[in-house]
Amino acid sequence: MVRLRRRTALGLLLGGASASALGPIEPVHGEHREAPPVRRQLPPVEVENRAAGQPWWPAGGGRAADDRRRQIQGYASTTSVAPGEVIDFHVAVDPAGPFRVSVHRLGWYAGAGARTLLTSAELAGVPQPVPPADPATGALDCRWPRSWRLRIPEGWVSGLYQAVFTSAAGWRACTPFVVRDDRRAAALCVVLPVTTWQAYNQWPRDRRTGRSLYHGYRPNGRRDPELRARAVSSDRPYAGAGLPIHIDRDQDAIRWLERNRYDVSYATSFDLHSGRLDPARHRGLVFCGHDEYWSAEMRRAAEDGLAGGTSLAFLGANSVYWHVRVRAGADGRPERMVECVKTPPDAGEDAAGPTVTWRNLDRPEQALLGVQYNGIVLTPQPLVVRSADHWVWAGTGVADGDRIPGVVVGEADGLNAGAARPAQPGETVLSASPYPAQQGGRRIQSSHVYETPRGAVVFATGTLGWTMALDRRGHRDPRIERATANVLDRMVARER
Repeated sequence: MVRLRRRTALGLLLGGASASALGPIEPVHGEHREAPPVRRQLPPVEVENRAAGQPWWPAGGGRAADDRRRQIQGYASTTSVAPGEVIDFHVAVDPAGPFRVSVHRLGWYAGAGARTLLTSAELAGVPQPVPPADPATGALDCRWPRSWRLRIPEGWVSGLYQAVFTSAAGWRACTPFVVRDDRRAAALCVVLPVTTWQAYNQWPRDRRTGRSLYHGYRPNGRRDPELRARAVSSDRPYAGAGLPIHIDRDQDAIRWLERNRYDVSYATSFDLHSGRLDPARHRGLVFCGHDEYWSAEMRRAAEDGLAGGTSLAFLGANSVYWHVRVRAGADGRPERMVECVKTPPDAGEDAAGPTVTWRNLDRPEQALLGVQYNGIVLTPQPLVVRSADHWVWAGTGVADGDRIPGVVVGEADGLNAGAARPAQPGETVLSASPYPAQQGGRRIQSSHVYETPRGAVVFATGTLGWTMALDRRGHRDPRIERATANVLDRMVARER
């Protein structure tokens, strides 16, 4: 493995007073006296990863729940929470019986991937119903009673957490949530795509009642896009055992970032939407995975941050594609509903326009990212290098035309000659990779980078396979690791 060298990040501050602050050091008895070494104050995430870890979902630790019998499932009352705040968990157990909740922080932890923070006392679980779909939007909005309340301890470090529900019979399921750090500004903030996680959530995946922003079910059990929901609620479990679709791509990036000791904190797309996440507090925002569904408020915040000098790294593909509205839940709690009708008319249309693609609003994602979604990749393809002399590829040893196997997978972005571009000096295409598209024919995937006059970097990998090459067993590639480090190092080490 190539050892990655990183420049000093914002937030890696020197601990204690400097020698100059203390004044000149007087010699003792005529002897020269060296100033004591200045110790670096480690970022919280780096300190956290020195703790002993353990897998949060051990292979032999129980049986995964499913959506047909719904042995145990649950959801959280909020997608993100700060230390000192409370989060509630709403859990259904069928048949009724005792269960426990364990809470785990995901990270590197010397390869263990997580650390267990606590386990609840034994709790009483009972079955809960699947609610009827909203007749106007198709949303499934559970209003299950609270099963357990957790006040986040002051010492918990920002990160992606999993609450795991385990029944006495050995069934288990989980739900993710994020612990924010609203007090300290890390160099990089990882923004987790909860709007997209819910868009794909087909709960319950029972061939009868489940709905996502993609599909509903016909009476014969077949999925039908015409029966999709026009709004989805966070007040419901994620399908099956509770893992959102595509969260593994975020987890790949999280392990790599923490393994390489970047100064990071974590937030969600709802935090970006609401203003709890202020991009100006960070050197860069990192969008790790599949981040397809963006509200007008999210996009405005990212663009304002970029104009002010905050860098943006999009490590997935098909980002900023659908325009959505974010609404409160039925009980008034903010940011519980995501609306996206996709095809007009949109009865809830407001000043931001209908919930269709950003391209249909004449604001294509390419104007921000430099590239935009252009197809689904039928079979994994190599990423074909271009502009090998660019600083992104420095130290990787690649040459133009080199092929990095298996990196172009899932969905891909490319250049669209008819769409708006960022129009910034130094726009550079970093790859040109042919791939067979599900939509037919062969298309070209492209990674892309540019810098703004304020020195901010915008980097887009243009593929859902990039984070797999950072940390996933059987996919890691030192060239992709080094290129990613080059991008993030430039983001955190530049002078504003």
